[in-house]
Amino acid sequence: MNSPRTTLYRDKENAKLMGVCSGIADYTGVDALWIRLAFLMTLFMTGGAVIPFYFLAGLLLNKKPPYLYSEPAEQRYWQGVRQNPKRTAREIRSKMKDIDRRLADVETYYVSSNPRLNAEIERLR
Repeated sequence: MNSPRTTLYRDKENAKLMGVCSGIADYTGVDALWIRLAFLMTLFMTGGAVIPFYFLAGLLLNKKPPYLYSEPAEQRYWQGVRQNPKRTAREIRSKMKDIDRRLADVETYYVSSNPRLNAEIERLR
């Protein structure tokens, strides 16, 4: 999974300081407010020991490319892929099976009502 859509970035568009918390929020699909509150709680619980890690992440992470998602539905899809890739693959496989079943129903309908088409398909097999 080396796709640019499955990489953690700094999100400077929704940033308050360096964009690390908003990048984590974008990556996980959780609201940035909750990530920031969790960071503040961790900050107070560790006595400020997480501050160097925040700035290190801010320096090492790349900025989120502006072309990453074309629409919000695509963003939600890729967040689902990052959260649980196996479930996403199962959902896609299920949708494809449903499409295949529906196409088979359409084919059966047209073939059964058109004997010439049925004979042509059988000849091609």
